[in-house]
Amino acid sequence: MSQYKHNNELVQLQAHELAQRIRLRQVSCREVMQAHLAQIERYNPAVNAIISLQPEEQLLAEADLRDAELARGEYRGWMHGLPHAVKDLSLTQGIRTTLGSPLFRDYVPERDGIMVERIRAAGAVLIGKTNTPEFGLGSHSYNPIFGATGCAYAPDRTAGGSSGGAAAALALQMVPVADGSDMMGSLRNPAAFNNIVGFRPSQGRVPFDDSADLFIDQLGYEGPMGRSVRDVALLLSVQAGGDARAPLSIAESGEQFAGRLERDFKGARLGWLGDLGGHLSMERGVLELCRKSFADFEAIGCHIEDTAMGFSAERLWDTWRTLRHWMVAGSLGAAYTDPAKRELLKPEAIWEVENGLKLSAMDVFRASAARSDWYRAISQLFERYDYLLLPSAQLFPFDKSWDWPKEVAGKAMDTYHRWMEVVIPATLSGCPVANVPVGFNEQGLPMGIQIIGKHQADMAVLQLAHAYEQASRWYQRCPPPMLKGD
Repeated sequence: MSQYKHNNELVQLQAHELAQRIRLRQVSCREVMQAHLAQIERYNPAVNAIISLQPEEQLLAEADLRDAELARGEYRGWMHGLPHAVKDLSLTQGIRTTLGSPLFRDYVPERDGIMVERIRAAGAVLIGKTNTPEFGLGSHSYNPIFGATGCAYAPDRTAGGSSGGAAAALALQMVPVADGSDMMGSLRNPAAFNNIVGFRPSQGRVPFDDSADLFIDQLGYEGPMGRSVRDVALLLSVQAGGDARAPLSIAESGEQFAGRLERDFKGARLGWLGDLGGHLSMERGVLELCRKSFADFEAIGCHIEDTAMGFSAERLWDTWRTLRHWMVAGSLGAAYTDPAKRELLKPEAIWEVENGLKLSAMDVFRASAARSDWYRAISQLFERYDYLLLPSAQLFPFDKSWDWPKEVAGKAMDTYHRWMEVVIPATLSGCPVANVPVGFNEQGLPMGIQIIGKHQADMAVLQLAHAYEQASRWYQRCPPPMLKGD
């Protein structure tokens, strides 16, 4: 834990440590709320991570209610009294859900999404939202309503996305733990850019019913972020578990993720995919930092060797583009057909829709079949390896005034999201994947590595991430310099 005297000790605690103090009534929920609101007031202006912050009087009153419950012996669970900000793509009853779009600037949902519903029931106090790009499109959190979110380690650089607000808020100790969602690295890229942990669960692990389609829309999932793997696992224990409203959700209870993370990894086999055999352009330092992390994996008993996907990287990219075009066209097609609404869509959203409208049914079927082929290929890799490793991004946090990087290592990026191609293998597999930090480049900018596990082996991925964290402790060793103050 960092010891910066001008920051309240309560915000410096890991979420599970803070939860324990609340449960034992060593600190009140009001005190916890006051400490985090002060942290937001101090640091949020620099990074613009927390948005739609609710009135202080209201939040303190809700904290008082949690204290009153504890006084009566009523304890809702480990999130009891914790301040929590929800990513601005998830439905929150009574709190604006803008999706980063002018089309939803004043939209206040009448209900919570399943994940938010569970977080409330677990006793958290919703303080507001975290910033995200328009409709979550792009791994850079900026939009015309709230502006851009800066990196906790370099506020003039991007926090990543689309869970950029969540990641920056976490790193700067404005919230104890955070939720996010991930279609194209949105729990991994911002975690890497802010030196924290992000976890994209297995397909169906966290039930989702915010989409119009409950069967085909299986590219993006909600999941947890934290300053420690234990915090991430505990939040997943709240988020996970079957729900009849989400027919493809995994029925298994989330309770297992509150269990033991310690495990012996002697002899574990890890396959390093690197830059996919030279296919991916990487900024200098990314691969080097990832390779340096191997020493910490080896220190806990793992054996790492270079390997290849055994699948065409370009075919995988084409598959991704087709399926993403199709899904975005499905969700934003109605807005696109209305000229007045179309004017309020960012160019990248229009590009996705227009390409989606050109697709035939057979195009989509072939892409889905190719995705299935990739699942079979990665399953074969898991016959040789227990886990797979990949960098979490292809470049370090970039200037937040950019809309997106136009080139990486001298290679032109032909789309607004090509620079994040490295996350596609895990996304299209539906397998669980965690980002864990690997350190910093010469400019002090963070990077992370993806740990990919077998389908539905979420706990196994978290256990390896936890063991690696004990060996590396990047956040504990290197919290954001901004926290040191003047």
